Amino acid sequence: MTASPPPLRALGRSGLQVSPLCFGGNVFGWTVDEPTAFSLLDAWLDAGFNFIDTADVYSRWVPGHEGGESERILGKWLARSGRRAQVVLATKVGKDMGGGKVGLRPEYIRQAVEASLQRLQTDYIDLYQSHDDDTGVPLADTLGAYADLMAAGKVRAVGASNYGAARFKEALLASERLGLPRYECLQPLYNLYDRAGFERELAPLCVSQDIGVINFYALAAGFLTGKYRSEADARKSPRGPNTVKTYLNARGLAILQALDTVAERRAVQPGQVALAWQLQRPAITAPIASASTLAQLEQLVQAARLQLSAEDLALLNAASAEDGARD
Repeated sequence: MTASPPPLRALGRSGLQVSPLCFGGNVFGWTVDEPTAFSLLDAWLDAGFNFIDTADVYSRWVPGHEGGESERILGKWLARSGRRAQVVLATKVGKDMGGGKVGLRPEYIRQAVEASLQRLQTDYIDLYQSHDDDTGVPLADTLGAYADLMAAGKVRAVGASNYGAARFKEALLASERLGLPRYECLQPLYNLYDRAGFERELAPLCVSQDIGVINFYALAAGFLTGKYRSEADARKSPRGPNTVKTYLNARGLAILQALDTVAERRAVQPGQVALAWQLQRPAITAPIASASTLAQLEQLVQAARLQLSAEDLALLNAASAEDGARD
């Protein structure tokens, strides 16, 4: 891995300082086995990156899995490496784990965090996130449970994933009104193809309230790397051909063409350009991206150091423009 680690970025007002890219741990125990995960995590830290995101539910969608596979691999690596203090560790709660284990009820949050701590082999989680909004539970109850976990030293900061703008704003107002911890970051779907859903309302809210943003699907399930350019290519995707096929249309192919143009100009790969574009968006703190090989990881490392020109950005913005997106 190359030298000169990238500058860290503030994650909202949490006090956490994170690398400009976050390693997505959803692949651990799914497309990445334990020995490979260990080598990737060591290389990630060696390159100067510190941010890792997972969830209790990863990878329950795999036949024979029950959830917790990713956290267990991370926990074994933390125990073996002795590098816990170097990591900003994020996980999530709320997705269906089976047997009624779902949602954001305080009693379930207390149960779920203990299970995550045990799997992760740590006594604290840096960033604990509501994986989905749970409209059946008062925001005050959920945030109150998080306040208790923070007071006990088990959680350092809290965030939210998959929240709409109105509900996220409501949560921020509840925190202020009740003196409870606020969601310091948001994890939305966002990339060059999926823009308007975040940019229309959530991005202005996050900027105005100093909220960190760690967007998922930063490479659109691998589509923005350029490796899926036809339905035949899509059928090779472990993430599911239907996911990739949603991007195989005129707009998606125009985005790939723009990425190819900038990548050739910069002598880099299209996926690196896609990530660099996000890193230069005003609302984004750290896109989440995964790698299954050291070569892929090195591409992520290089992407964090890539500066695009105004001409590059204009080309990408024009190709990816959709109703509600903001340039």
